[in-house]
Amino acid sequence: MVLVGVFKLMWRVAEPNEALVISGSAHKTEGLGEGMGFRIVTGRGTLVIPGVQAVRKLSLDLNETQLSVDCVTQQGIPLRVKGVVIFKVGDDFVSIANAARRFLDQQKMMPERVHIVFAGHLRSIVGGLTVEDMIRDREKLTGQTRAACGTEMEKLGLIVDSLQIHEIEDPTGYIKNLAMPHAAAVQRDARIAQAEANRLATEAEQTAFARMAEATRDSEILQAGYQAERDKAAAAARQAGPLADAAARQEVVVQETRVAELEAHRREQQLQADVRKPADAKAYEKRTLAEAERDARISAAQAKARETELAAAAEATRVKAAAAAEAQATEARGRATATATRATGEAEAAATQAKGLAVAESARAKGLAEAEAIKARAAALAENQEAVVAQQLAENWPEIVAAGAGAFGNVEHMVLLNGADGMGDMFAKALTMGGTGLGLARRLLASMNEQPAGAPPVPSPAAAPDAERPVRIPVTAEPEASQPAKEAKVTREG
Repeated sequence: MVLVGVFKLMWRVAEPNEALVISGSAHKTEGLGEGMGFRIVTGRGTLVIPGVQAVRKLSLDLNETQLSVDCVTQQGIPLRVKGVVIFKVGDDFVSIANAARRFLDQQKMMPERVHIVFAGHLRSIVGGLTVEDMIRDREKLTGQTRAACGTEMEKLGLIVDSLQIHEIEDPTGYIKNLAMPHAAAVQRDARIAQAEANRLATEAEQTAFARMAEATRDSEILQAGYQAERDKAAAAARQAGPLADAAARQEVVVQETRVAELEAHRREQQLQADVRKPADAKAYEKRTLAEAERDARISAAQAKARETELAAAAEATRVKAAAAAEAQATEARGRATATATRATGEAEAAATQAKGLAVAESARAKGLAEAEAIKARAAALAENQEAVVAQQLAENWPEIVAAGAGAFGNVEHMVLLNGADGMGDMFAKALTMGGTGLGLARRLLASMNEQPAGAPPVPSPAAAPDAERPVRIPVTAEPEASQPAKEAKVTREG
């Protein structure tokens, strides 16, 4: 049992779809150089020394990789070529050895590596072909691709079982446009052929229908002729007996007709006497009553309508009269109101005008009086200046004295050196200020009298401010607001 267990541990068997790669000792394999360092076993068993030699398996199954390569043709047209590559590790020891050196630990990477190899060669080959060449001769593309990749695949220890180009995609639509003329020509030929076939079929059908109609017509004509002859013979046969019977019955019918006419005349006379005359009498009675009732209703309706019409006319007349009276009353009230308003306005205007005229006359009279007074004063000054000035001084003496005494109004303490005489002198000076003014007025009047004729008068100091000052008295009339204000100008001359 120990020997059997040891033998099982040392014995390894290669499956039909795999190769055993035994490393750990120098071996010589047919077709390979010496000193390669591993042994290859396929399809049989072999002894392996555990701990000294290592055994690993290399799958000989088929593998595939999908190709989807973007290429550019000789014409510069981009295409996408899709296909599939089916490959496997070669069965000979050289291929197995090459594959073992490259893929023993990376057997899942075989499809990717093969895709890279085929993609590069496929781009190179498509770049030297036109689109027409690729479409018309795909075998050429496939053969060139397999030939270009064969050497590299042998180095990898792989062989290509099958290479198929499934589809050539054209993003630019070049292939579709290339096929359009041919498709159009084929479609045209197909439509022409179909139209020709339809025409021939239609002509054949119409010919067949015409022949069928002709045959049907001939058949129906013959059948109608035969049927007419048969009907004529049958009618003659059927009428032979009835004609004899009709001749026999004709006399009977004539006699019966006469009897019936007599019977009908008798019944008509009876009906006239029994039914028609009483019915006519009743109908006449009903018709007469209905007409009378209708005439009565019509008369009543007409009377009622006339009554309604008269009532409506009376009401309309009343409303119209009331409206006219109301309108006249309103008009009279409006006229009275307007007359009263106009009279009131005229009275107020007259009163205002009279008031304004009175005010204007009063102002005018006042101005004329002031002018006359000024004129009289001027004449008095011209005749007796001394008397006028003395009169003015006498009239204004209290104010003059008050003005002279006003100089002492702000004096709180006064020192008199000469006693009562000094006080008297001071008051005498204050009072003589008026006399000084009197002497100045006299000199001015004397100078005015001495001026030659035609020379402008020299205004006195007292009269100068009032000599050219105009006195304006506004006179306004309230009724006539649009009239400008009147002014009376009075100038005092002295």
